[in-house]
Amino acid sequence: MEAPSLSLLPHDWFWLYDIPTHRLAMLFVVSFVGFYWVGCVFLRPILRQFVKYNTGTNDIIGYVLSCFGVFYGLLLGLIAVTAYQNVSDAGASVTREAAALSALYEDVSRYPDPYGQNLRWLLRDYTRFVIRYAWPLQRRGIIPQEGTIRVDAFHEELLDFQPGTPAEEILHAEALRQFNHFLEARRTRLFSVTSGLPTSMWYVMFLGAILTLAICWLFEMRFVTQLVLGGILAAYLGLMMFLIFDMNQPFRGDVSISPEAFESIFQRMNEE
Repeated sequence: MEAPSLSLLPHDWFWLYDIPTHRLAMLFVVSFVGFYWVGCVFLRPILRQFVKYNTGTNDIIGYVLSCFGVFYGLLLGLIAVTAYQNVSDAGASVTREAAALSALYEDVSRYPDPYGQNLRWLLRDYTRFVIRYAWPLQRRGIIPQEGTIRVDAFHEELLDFQPGTPAEEILHAEALRQFNHFLEARRTRLFSVTSGLPTSMWYVMFLGAILTLAICWLFEMRFVTQLVLGGILAAYLGLMMFLIFDMNQPFRGDVSISPEAFESIFQRMNEE
């Protein structure tokens, strides 16, 4: 595992994906609750000096907190939906690529040998590469490059084929069409490897969480009650941040895309 970075940029915190999911969730919760409790001890006395307490002060603070919570909760909800949609779109791209690859394999299977045999072998080699080598790299946030060499080799072999009959011309045109669909879906999958929420969103989310907890420090109540109630809120904020972080990268974390579609196709290729 790489050494942790102290930068505030999200891409410098990707080493967190190497932590098991349940431990990472606990880390987020403990971090937020710990921040709130430490703030109760050291920052709350300072902030309370700016608020003059009298009858109804807690009501005013509660009103401000509820208004702020509505906007911040709406923001977190929209960002969570955006992160999930990002994963869903990447999954759809993987499915389209696998479907185009399967259709392409069926088309070239009807080519006369040696073209048909060579093209099938190249597709099996590409599929094996995606499963065994490309996917582990994607789980580390690295875009695999060697697959392009295999795709180019297949493309050259496909273009070398010269149809000799009208039926072969139709088959060749369909294979070229499927190859274009395959390339489009493949490029989309590769672009999705490093896709994620912009840095500005992460700053806004964390700043909103800090402000939410800071408003809670302003309430006039027993210290133990302050720790318990604020700790519950901080724990839930930590879980929300964990959920968004876990869905931020389509091929990393617990909510990630598996190579199951390619594995199914590769198994069928080997059965022939």
